[in-house]
Amino acid sequence: METLLHSDMENPELNQKFLSKTSKHVERLTNLLTDLDEISKLERGELTIIKSNFIIQDLIKDTFESISIKAEPKHIKFNIKKGYESPIAVNADKEKIRQVILNLFENSIKYGKSNGNISAGIYKTDNRRILIEISDDGIGIEEKSLPRIFERFYRTESGRSLDVTGSGLGLAICKHIIEAHNQTIHIRSTEGIGTTVGFTLPAKKD
Repeated sequence: METLLHSDMENPELNQKFLSKTSKHVERLTNLLTDLDEISKLERGELTIIKSNFIIQDLIKDTFESISIKAEPKHIKFNIKKGYESPIAVNADKEKIRQVILNLFENSIKYGKSNGNISAGIYKTDNRRILIEISDDGIGIEEKSLPRIFERFYRTESGRSLDVTGSGLGLAICKHIIEAHNQTIHIRSTEGIGTTVGFTLPAKKD
């Protein structure tokens, strides 16, 4: 604020630029504090997992719709892969899984290319587990970074060069949530080609 107080108040362009930068810093700090609280609770086992049966395709579509406004400036489109539209029910904490999917979509939008695509695939691996994969055709991740991608605060070299407002904890939180369901999460990526994050969930209980 000191910069604004000592600047030329008659220069609205300069003031707007400063306020815009300040807003981004505030957003980063807010995201950081929220995510730090979340991951601390997850690590202490203080967040209860409340499972129910729900259709995973419906949750995926609803989640993308909730943040589609962020994809619009880059004209990024979303689809569920052909052949995997039929409803599949899982047994999991719906709101926690919504948080996982939301984070994956946000990453795909941040690191996606203009006029790019995000797709979801849902697969029955056996009678007990369902595999969900979120894929994009964005900038991808360098191979050396893949083993560390779920670490707290870790950013890839390409990610550090972008002006993003994330906390650096999103993927770590995703990992904790999926592991709290006694399931697994993994990532595969190629620089310049895109990224796929997959995780398993328990199949529905009768």
